[in-house]
Amino acid sequence: MLQESVDYLVYSVFNVEKESKLGEFLNFFVYDSVKIILLLFLMIMFIGFLRTYMPQKKIKKWLSHARYGVGHFAAALFGAVTPFCSCSSIPIFISFIKAGVPLGITFSFLTTSPIVNEYLVVLMLGFFGWKITAAYVASGLVIGTLTGLVIGRLNLEKHLEKDVTSGVVDDKFVFKSFKSRVGFGFNEALSIVKRLWFWVLVGVGVGAAIHGYIPEETIHAIISAGGVFTVPIAVLIGVPLYANCAALVPIALVLFQKGVPLGTALAFMMATSTLSLPEAVILRRIMRLHLIITFFGIVTAAIIFTGYAFNYLQSLLV
Repeated sequence: MLQESVDYLVYSVFNVEKESKLGEFLNFFVYDSVKIILLLFLMIMFIGFLRTYMPQKKIKKWLSHARYGVGHFAAALFGAVTPFCSCSSIPIFISFIKAGVPLGITFSFLTTSPIVNEYLVVLMLGFFGWKITAAYVASGLVIGTLTGLVIGRLNLEKHLEKDVTSGVVDDKFVFKSFKSRVGFGFNEALSIVKRLWFWVLVGVGVGAAIHGYIPEETIHAIISAGGVFTVPIAVLIGVPLYANCAALVPIALVLFQKGVPLGTALAFMMATSTLSLPEAVILRRIMRLHLIITFFGIVTAAIIFTGYAFNYLQSLLV
C-alpha cells in the first residue's frame, strides 16, 4: 500500500519519469522517509507501552549479569528474526537503551538485525542453497554477538546523548489505567520523533542520492579489479551505501556468478545492509561520533575477516 502510494505520488502527481535517476531518487527518498519515521513512532510507542509492565531493574540486572555472552547472543538472535534494515532497527535500539538494557547488548541487536532476517534466508536458500545460507546466518549471529561483547567491555555509555538515556520507567511508579500506559508510550514516541525526524530525512536523502546516481556496473568494476584486496574494497564500497538485504541478495549472486569470490560478494552484502551513511547520520543524534566510529570500525573489521574466511573455505572446496 505504501509503495503504491509513493509510486503514484512520484510518477503521477510529480510527473517524474519512472526510469530516470531523479525518479529513483525521489521514490527511494519518500518511501524510506515515511517508512522509517512511521516505524520509529510506532515501535517506540509500542515498546514504551510494554515497558510500563516490565520490572526494569530486574531485566537490567539479569542482562547485565548474564554470563558468557548469553544476553548478547539472545539480542543477536532477536535481531535475526526482526525484518529491519540498518535505519529501521534504530527505534528498537533506542527503546532498549531507554529500558536500561546494557549498551553492548543493544549493539548486538543493532548489528545482527539488518544482516539476518527471515525473508533474506528464504531468498538466499533459493539463490545460494542451504549450506551457504546456514554459514551466512551463523556468521551474522557471531558478528553481532562479538560486536556487542567488545563494545560492552569498552564502557562507552558516556558517549550516549543524555536525552536518550533518560525516561527509564521507575519500578515504583504505578500506572493507574491502560490509558495512562498508552499515553506514556505515545508521549515518549512523540518526544523522540520530534528530535530525530530531520536527521532521518538527511540520512535517507544521502542514501537515496547514492542509490539513484551510482550505477551497479561501477561498483562491480571496482570490486573486480581489487585483486587480493577485493574483500576490504567491497566492504569499504558497501559501507556508505544504503539498501535492504533482500535487494542485495541478487546483486551478491551476480557478483559471484561473474567471478567475484563468494566471501567478497557476501562481505559486500553484509557491509551494505549493516552499515550505511544514513544510519550514521541518524545515530549521530543519539550518540557521539566516538561511539559511532567505534561501532563502524569493529563491525567493518569483523565483516572483512568473515569475507576472507568464506573465500578461504571456497578455495578449499574448489
